[in-house]
Amino acid sequence: MEGVFGEAEYLACCGSHKFAKQMVESGPFSSLEQAISAATHIWFNQVDVNGWLEAFGAHPQIGQSPSNDHKSPTSAQWSKGEQSTAIATATDSTLQELYDWNTRYRQKFGFVFLICASGRSTPEILAELKRRYSNRPFVEFEIAAQEQMKITELRLDKLFSAAEKASTTKTPFSTAGALTKAEDRVSIIGSHLTSASHSSTTKPSQVSTRTRPPITTHVLDIARGHPASGIEVRLEMWKTDRPRPLFSDLGTNNWTFQGSSTTDKDGRSGHLMTIVDALNPGIYRISFNTGKYNPDGFFPFVSIVFEIRESQKLEHFHVPLLLSPFSYSTYRGS
Repeated sequence: MEGVFGEAEYLACCGSHKFAKQMVESGPFSSLEQAISAATHIWFNQVDVNGWLEAFGAHPQIGQSPSNDHKSPTSAQWSKGEQSTAIATATDSTLQELYDWNTRYRQKFGFVFLICASGRSTPEILAELKRRYSNRPFVEFEIAAQEQMKITELRLDKLFSAAEKASTTKTPFSTAGALTKAEDRVSIIGSHLTSASHSSTTKPSQVSTRTRPPITTHVLDIARGHPASGIEVRLEMWKTDRPRPLFSDLGTNNWTFQGSSTTDKDGRSGHLMTIVDALNPGIYRISFNTGKYNPDGFFPFVSIVFEIRESQKLEHFHVPLLLSPFSYSTYRGS
């Protein structure tokens, strides 16, 4: 399905008018991956500080509903869905604490606390808010921009999934209506959304419902303030009789190669594995050749080990790396 959308649709994905206009001018896109690549470039290289602040301001405060006069009804609808896990796990006391910390955050930084809330509980969001409150303003500003990009990716996925479904069913495409109906089939949007069940007897000839590999990554160089290109990335899976490796097994040969690539100008790797509907549950390891990227840095390479359970095999796992010469951090993006 070719992504032919207008400014209103892209504004629902990211509340910056410049971003939406540039996306229209850069399109149409032949695939979701092409749209995400363009969005990443536009967001980090073409949208200015005012555009970032405009996008931040389009989000409601975590724990609160969007206003009735929100400039994008679709964005307001998505915000409610993305915060559903937080609302479901909140109590009166945690909501009050979240409100108080949001107020403190806004007074310090001047914009709303921004986090990709999809699938996150209120206690988890509160802990992250308190941790980030101690950041220096320019560091926090960049983190907020990265969180906005994560949200934009998820919403672009919704946009393309809705268009694909509308095309498959041969019904007129209506943004608001189709996006609502697409909620239940976009499992990668968050753990609170459920995908349609897949039969284990699905024929190999059927087309995958995914639009990208189930495990993806990208690297951001937070010291230089731009995506990290040219980093070699390798994906492996633990293969042995033991269900999971021990700490002493990290250097063994029991890891089976799944795929490799090199990050592009937007810091994104190519396909690390084929597109499949269901992942094989197990332990995975994704490694980054950071020493080659920055020979003077502290880390010759970085490896991240994570487990995908049977109940998660239909989900999407995005494992970004935030890199500086003497530190790195990662998180799981749904």
